[in-house]
Amino acid sequence: MRVYKFGGASVKDAEGIRNVYDVLQKTGYEDVLLIVSAMGKTTNALEVVIKNYFEQSSELQSSVQDVKNYHDQILLDLFSDPNHPVFEIIANHFTDLECFMEHNKSPNYNFVYDQIVSMGEIVSTTILSQFMSFMGIDTQWIDVRNFIKTDANYRDAEVDWELTQENISKNIKTNSLNITQGFLGSDENNFTTTLGREGSDYTAAIFAYCLNAESVTIWKDVPGVMNADPRYFENASLLNQISYREAIELAFYGASVIHPKTLQPLQKKEIPLYVKSFINPLLPGTSVAKGVDLEPFYPCFIVKREQLLISLSSIDFSFIMEENISEIFKLFHEYQIKVNLIQNSAISFSVCVEDKFSNFSELNSILSKKFKVDFNENVTLYTIRHFTEEAATTVEANKTVLLKQVSRETMQIIIQGT
Repeated sequence: MRVYKFGGASVKDAEGIRNVYDVLQKTGYEDVLLIVSAMGKTTNALEVVIKNYFEQSSELQSSVQDVKNYHDQILLDLFSDPNHPVFEIIANHFTDLECFMEHNKSPNYNFVYDQIVSMGEIVSTTILSQFMSFMGIDTQWIDVRNFIKTDANYRDAEVDWELTQENISKNIKTNSLNITQGFLGSDENNFTTTLGREGSDYTAAIFAYCLNAESVTIWKDVPGVMNADPRYFENASLLNQISYREAIELAFYGASVIHPKTLQPLQKKEIPLYVKSFINPLLPGTSVAKGVDLEPFYPCFIVKREQLLISLSSIDFSFIMEENISEIFKLFHEYQIKVNLIQNSAISFSVCVEDKFSNFSELNSILSKKFKVDFNENVTLYTIRHFTEEAATTVEANKTVLLKQVSRETMQIIIQGT
């Protein structure tokens, strides 16, 4: 089988749904499993529903209605007959959502989050499956929660690989077009769970692994993986081939290539992954597979903005030792501060971090009791894989460099501002 993953941008409206049909017409749809995300910004809209559910009940119904209206418009654009069964099927899905919110007794935010936000993928795949049938393609709609089984760590669930493998290998009909949801699973009590960051890509890898798939293709609105973000670098170039190892390295430093947890099951069975354009589906795109690290061999630029550069030094000029570093990292973990660069000397320790949850102010008050803390806000971290002097000059030109660190293949530069 071939596994295709279509993200939210590719199915954001009726035109996007029709384009998925066109892609399948051009690439073939027999022996294909489609993994599909929620449409457009539906996940964000459902997060508003969750927020209102907990904090502002007077706004809850209107936020649910916004999500309904968005999908209803797509249905009206796709199906000429307003009596088509899809309208009732989608209405029933939203009834299930409202029933859950009315009867739920759990105060657990993460649990509630997963039960509500999952509706985006359920609805998008239903609409896509119904449209494919409407256009004459026989499809099998699959509820992924019956196949991918996980623990009950809501919002970042761990896959039960043995049970998932058994479910998928026994119950997937491999000779037809299968359509299912990305991002979702279920626990032993059949409550919905979600798989965390890049969950839909991960879903594609799980199915590919369990089915011994021929390949995985992730369809995007770009021609493939570039060596730099075109928004920040002129003359960004397409990478034709990336090895599994190099893709994991790039992802570690923050490149929006493929999350390592997606690559790991594919690497185990050497299943190639392709990143292709859903606008030009016959172009070769980028392959992530066994082989050379990069082809062509270009420096790769990764940019992380809105970072925080923190320097800690001992108040009494004593050494920063292992026990100090261990304590600091424990606090970073507790306060959900993601560390992207480390540099230390005898009496100081510098880190470039991401304060995604705005916890640094509270953390700083704790660190300041033991260390002298200096920090620069709103710095930018540039990482250059396979750097050259010319590449470094490109990054540093007309910028204030706060810190620079070089290893064999990687250069990291922190500059003030953006």
